[in-house]
Amino acid sequence: MGFRKILVANRGEIACRVMRTARTLGYRTVAVYSDADGNAPHVRLADEAVRIGPAPAVDSYRNSAALLAAARASGAQALHPGYGFLSENADFARACVEAGLVFIGPPADAISAMGDKAGAKQRMIAAGVPTAPGYLGEDQSDDRLVAEGGKLGFPLLVKAVAGGGGRGMRLARDAADLPEALAGARREALTAFGDATLMLERLIPQGRHIEIQIFADAHGNAVHLGERDCTTQRRRQKVIEEAPSPIVTPAMRETMGRDAVAAALAVGYRGAGTVEFIVDQDLRHYFLEMNTRLQVEHTVTEMVTGLDLVEWQLRVAAGEALPLRQDEIRFNGHAIEARLYAEDPYENFAPQTGPVLHFQPEAAARPGVRIDAGIAEGGAVTPFYDPMVAKVIAHGRDRKDAIRRLMAALEDAPLLGLPTNGRLLCDLLDHESFRNATMHTTLLDAWAVNGEPILRRPQATEVDWRLAAAMFVGGTGWRATSVAGFDLTLNCGDETRTLHIESMGDARRSEFARETPAHRQQAGSYDSQAKPCPIRVGSDGTATEVQLRSVNNGRLCYTIGDVTRQVIVHRDGATLHLARDAAVFVFAEVSPFPIVETTHDPRTARAAVAGTVARLEVAAGDIVVAGQTLAVIEAMKMEMRVTATAAGTVAAIRVLAGQQVAAGAILVELSIEETP
Repeated sequence: MGFRKILVANRGEIACRVMRTARTLGYRTVAVYSDADGNAPHVRLADEAVRIGPAPAVDSYRNSAALLAAARASGAQALHPGYGFLSENADFARACVEAGLVFIGPPADAISAMGDKAGAKQRMIAAGVPTAPGYLGEDQSDDRLVAEGGKLGFPLLVKAVAGGGGRGMRLARDAADLPEALAGARREALTAFGDATLMLERLIPQGRHIEIQIFADAHGNAVHLGERDCTTQRRRQKVIEEAPSPIVTPAMRETMGRDAVAAALAVGYRGAGTVEFIVDQDLRHYFLEMNTRLQVEHTVTEMVTGLDLVEWQLRVAAGEALPLRQDEIRFNGHAIEARLYAEDPYENFAPQTGPVLHFQPEAAARPGVRIDAGIAEGGAVTPFYDPMVAKVIAHGRDRKDAIRRLMAALEDAPLLGLPTNGRLLCDLLDHESFRNATMHTTLLDAWAVNGEPILRRPQATEVDWRLAAAMFVGGTGWRATSVAGFDLTLNCGDETRTLHIESMGDARRSEFARETPAHRQQAGSYDSQAKPCPIRVGSDGTATEVQLRSVNNGRLCYTIGDVTRQVIVHRDGATLHLARDAAVFVFAEVSPFPIVETTHDPRTARAAVAGTVARLEVAAGDIVVAGQTLAVIEAMKMEMRVTATAAGTVAAIRVLAGQQVAAGAILVELSIEETP
């Protein structure tokens, strides 16, 4: 079982996370990368790196032959799968062992036993562990599933038997939803896991998602490391996780922990695993599934136990016994993790891609705060992988401490360049439903449907507008003037405003005369030791004197009146990105020249984001109505419908199912009848 070099068969923050611990313990590390990740942080962190294929995961990170070839080429003796991709693929685990590698995870048979969600649930029933009512039968016909769904009642979850991480799962709120839920879950399950087998499970209304971290070794020892509360979710994807759960009592922890350990021992488990439960309003728990890998949210368990779970994985894989007995495990304080996603939560959580212009996690450094990131400033978020770009974790003496520290960290280390859910995370942490521990797994989705204020896009303040105007004329040398004053028209989101700029006189010209063209390429270009330069910005009949004092590492210090504050800014071409309180606003100067209208042409249906054409819903010659689905694009673990904006006839299909397309690519062309 001895090994000295570990290949990490993953990417992003989990690859970096594994490598940091491995190096601390004296192991050499090997990264693998696709064509999209050649300069990614995990590649730079490793001792060696091996290219494994094109950008799509199926051709690289899910290509078992390429991963095993990389292990042979590098001389690695062990392989850590991280999470996602092939981490819960029993065939891959078996192939690693057959290739002479130590698989840093559970035995293949244990992965198979728990990877079959229906089979795992049957094992739990036999063991006396409570489970939610459901259908686990072999008859997979739509007629049988619809009939069983009717017996179980609604709302109902359709789940891929081989699923995990929220993939291959659909919610049917009533009988009318079920056929589409079955089709969508099958399609996604086949793509993600190569297995379209489904099971049905009665949804526990207003349930809380509580999971137990377990560990087992090859010597018959098994322990649990307490629970994590992962109730704050959207579309069954976790958003915020914490330990301990604010609703779990010591008695519940003991009972759930005992059930989780029994589940692990029943399948001969070894290594790290997580047993997931749903808890109803009466605090009764029901087994959901077991994840046979390290979880994304393992960090909060590490914070409250003071243990390194990756270190435990490596020691168990090397044949050592568990470092602690159950009675030696201690819990301290409270920890909360927030997942930073590249998505626009104010546009139905649509995934986003683009360059990372500013991201400095070190700015949030303080005791009790940890940021695990898989991207870096100067990199880019691509459409090929999961939209999670970083995890921000905070530990405190109690839950209030952890919330306060986590909100401050999110505000101090925003990501600029593309939309993220950073501001929403802060708003969630501060929401009474979260603070009072009354969240449930579908509440965030219900808010999205009902248009709750928390999901309304933040608006730039009056100060933001005037500060942006001052930056355009005084902060980066974009606009020089010797006249007494002029009007500046800016756009931010859906709003356009004209502000009046009054002359700064000799002060402006002298303080910024030292700027060079190279300096002007980035915010923070002017001398931090220069005297504050006043700029008068007028709007709606009032004027404000703004003093731009300094910019250091994107952090702008400014004074308005008698108050000096800081915001984070970054120039990107003709735009200014400004972040305040974890919200990011993008300002651009409006051209004084006439602009050709670019309203949407109903004759072309385009991809809103880069991704894969999951399926086409129409064929050439079909007659369609406004709102009808024409195609479905899959990107970053989500499916997005492309619909017709007007009635017409399909003139041409420009793509094929399974094809990769860029954002804005034409998918379908329509012939629209001219109205008299």
